[in-house]
Amino acid sequence: MALVKRIKQLLLGNPLNPFNPHILRHVSLIAFLAWVGLGADGLSSSCYGPEEAYMALGPHTHFALYIAIATAVTVFVISLGYNQVIELFPSGGGGYKVASQLLGPHIGLISGAALIVDYVLTIAVSTASAMDAFFSVLPAYWHPYKLLSEVGLIFVLLLLNMRGMKESIKFLLPIFLGFFVIHVYLILYGIFAHHKGLLAIVPNTLNETKNAIATVGWVPVLALIFHAYSLGSGTYTGLEAVSNNVNRLREPRVATGKWTMFYMAVSLSMTAAGMILLFLLWEPQPQAGQTLNAVVFHSILGDSQTGRFVLLLTLLLEAGLLFVAANTGFLAGPSVLANMAIDGWMPNRFRHLSTRLVIQNGLFIFGIFAIAILLWCNGKVSLLVVLYSINVFITFSLSLFGMCVYWARKRKSASSTWFWRLLFSFLAFAITSTILCITLITKFQSGGWLTVVITCTVIFICLLIKRHYKRFSKKLAQIDIQLKQPIVHPLNPVPIDPHQPTAVILVGKSTGVAMHTLLNVIRMFPRHFKNFVFISAGIVDVESFAGQSSLENMRTEVNENLQYFVDYCHQYGIAAEAFASFGTDTVEELTTLAVRVSKKYSNCIFFSSKLIFEHDNFIIRLLHNETPLTVQRNLHLEGKELVILPMKI
Repeated sequence: MALVKRIKQLLLGNPLNPFNPHILRHVSLIAFLAWVGLGADGLSSSCYGPEEAYMALGPHTHFALYIAIATAVTVFVISLGYNQVIELFPSGGGGYKVASQLLGPHIGLISGAALIVDYVLTIAVSTASAMDAFFSVLPAYWHPYKLLSEVGLIFVLLLLNMRGMKESIKFLLPIFLGFFVIHVYLILYGIFAHHKGLLAIVPNTLNETKNAIATVGWVPVLALIFHAYSLGSGTYTGLEAVSNNVNRLREPRVATGKWTMFYMAVSLSMTAAGMILLFLLWEPQPQAGQTLNAVVFHSILGDSQTGRFVLLLTLLLEAGLLFVAANTGFLAGPSVLANMAIDGWMPNRFRHLSTRLVIQNGLFIFGIFAIAILLWCNGKVSLLVVLYSINVFITFSLSLFGMCVYWARKRKSASSTWFWRLLFSFLAFAITSTILCITLITKFQSGGWLTVVITCTVIFICLLIKRHYKRFSKKLAQIDIQLKQPIVHPLNPVPIDPHQPTAVILVGKSTGVAMHTLLNVIRMFPRHFKNFVFISAGIVDVESFAGQSSLENMRTEVNENLQYFVDYCHQYGIAAEAFASFGTDTVEELTTLAVRVSKKYSNCIFFSSKLIFEHDNFIIRLLHNETPLTVQRNLHLEGKELVILPMKI
């Protein structure tokens, strides 16, 4: 056991204290680091989004000028739209909270389910794209190992994120900056090296547009442009990540979030629109086993030794940035799971933090499902991008529509700018919903149907979980009311004799369950126990870790709950006291506290109640932590006795 702990500490680092008043500053992100950690997903989409849009134009490549302009404008429109989300929800949650609080909980569920699938696909598509770029510079006989490399990459990212968000970002920072600098340089060099063609782009585009309209008419031309524009929708993925993780940013959070969005908008519009212009100027032809980015950079750099070296470095940095982008799924995805778990849509275990204050269970689930999707589609990026972009634009559309509803409701109480904010939100909603519809219709048979099935499956599972928790909470509330015992003014505390028989009772959040344990111990062992000791573990999860005030509220609630039982015993002349412990792991805190109490009370027995469900199965055990059984096993290893009393619910 000690060896396992040492290995875990070596791999993940020393535990962090959530009650340290400076810990939030330690784990929070400044705008620059947030741009690297959360903006990598958006920036990396320039490796595949512009290519998808350009290839969809077919022989009408000059229409790419319209796509480049529309791409840059769309990036800023969506970014400014999400700035409003950051202002309204500075505690994080982004698209999920916007839809839940402004459009209703079930619409929020749709947005949350789409975000979960989106972030799983973020990991999958970025990993697959990273290996595509990396294997572009390797001989063909290495290609069969690409899928295995993708799986290994996910495991590396999982380990990095278990050490903490900030630590993983700092590790990947040089890759991000290297990609951005060299791509901006190559884009500018490629454009100016082809400056004569640049001057002819606008007249050539206008002439081709006139000829196309004269040949086939306005409607087919617009349809082609909108089709290519929508297929490049993968370019905008990742812009929502900041609003989902505002709570991870350095104070003042809103200002930090807006600066992060600005950095993301500028960098993404430059690289995405710049790549489309390069395609238009250099007219690269697709080659087997190589991305279009690799082809156009090869044309720009030439076949000299220096050119080959820079090309190799560029492609390796592309692969590296996609590796960083895959990390965004691990950074943002578990937060969505945690917010949904707080609202009862997901199992409670997804809101718990590890000793490194990361959402450990969420990291595992995202890693497992990303690997499963990669294996299922054999790492095919074109299919993954379709699945990916549809879910992103579901969230985009619902979030921006929620902002439209918000400003429409605030028209009487808000300032005179409400109309312009409403108009802007509606414009952003119109753009994102149009892209969503076009992508879904045109790509439905190519894989779009699958993302609908996956997202609907997640929604259905969430509905079942919510129904179970709702029934459970209702029954637990009834038990709390039924077993709530009145406290009159307690008598003077009875002195405790640590050598007398002592019952140590584990207390959770429910007073009714703990009272059931106490009353049954008194009934089963009449006048045997002279002391009653109550122990409880206050758990720091995503909700309580929102700030120092939330932690103090949680601590106060735990102490008040324990004091209630001490007062109840005192009023009947029973000696009692209470102990509390606080941390991120219920079992570990209770076990440590129990061992400490047993040193004071040598003649003690531990008691806890376990909820028994009429239809017990694996799913029920997944939804409810088996804390009493795990603590019992740990105490047995320490030579202590824990008696579990069944409580049917």
